[in-house]
Amino acid sequence: MNSRKLPRKKNLSAMKMLGAQVGAARRAAGLTQRELAALARVEEETMASIEQGRRALKPDLAVLLEEILDAKGMLVIGLENLPEIDQFPMFAELYVQHEREAIALSWYDTLVVPGLLQTQAYARALLSGRVPAYDPDELDMKIAARLGRQEILQRKVPPTLSFVIWEPALLMPTGGRATHLAQLRFLREQSELPGLSLQILPLNRTSHAGDAGSFTLLETPDHQQLAYTESQRGSQWVSDPEEVSILARKYAMLRTQALTTEDSQSLLGRLVGEQ
Repeated sequence: MNSRKLPRKKNLSAMKMLGAQVGAARRAAGLTQRELAALARVEEETMASIEQGRRALKPDLAVLLEEILDAKGMLVIGLENLPEIDQFPMFAELYVQHEREAIALSWYDTLVVPGLLQTQAYARALLSGRVPAYDPDELDMKIAARLGRQEILQRKVPPTLSFVIWEPALLMPTGGRATHLAQLRFLREQSELPGLSLQILPLNRTSHAGDAGSFTLLETPDHQQLAYTESQRGSQWVSDPEEVSILARKYAMLRTQALTTEDSQSLLGRLVGEQ
């Protein structure tokens, strides 16, 4: 059996950005991909792959392209600062950007506490259970990135936030009893933030509008309505107005089927033994 360790993938989105810089410098120099490839003595397909972010830009080629394109250090510096790993996978980066800028967020989760409401210990317990496992450095970076997103909760003018969480997500003792109870207390605290609504969809409902899985609705500063769904092996942006409308109607129904915010706070109190 070949035990040779495969090289770790670079930050794919940063590679795409660096490739776009190569393409911009090439066009500014008035060259086609074929012409630049000939000057750099590489295949045209290689140059196309670099510009599209599908192939890594090697240091020696970066230096050569700097000379040919007179890029003034842009490519070499970009390559030197290329992160080893993604903070967020490519499919999630657009979501994180929109989440940061959104004026309203509506979030329905079924099996875990939403990322914006997770404690550090809870996030670590969740991410540590990933298969295949993250290496220690990547795990720490993922946790820091997730917690960093929570800054929107503390803004002077935060977005309007609504969360509906299915009760099983609150019953699983993720991370052990201490981590579980601390997470529930944190949820109780966050539920009192101005502009934030937290509702629990009770386990004893015989039917509800969210049985197809978790999703998030966002409203951008220019009032565009977007939705985001996740699954085991991928995520999907939904921008078609009709499809977003369907998810918005599902969310509206879920809010009527969930406990009120006051009853949800009472349930959290009972779960942590305060009532």
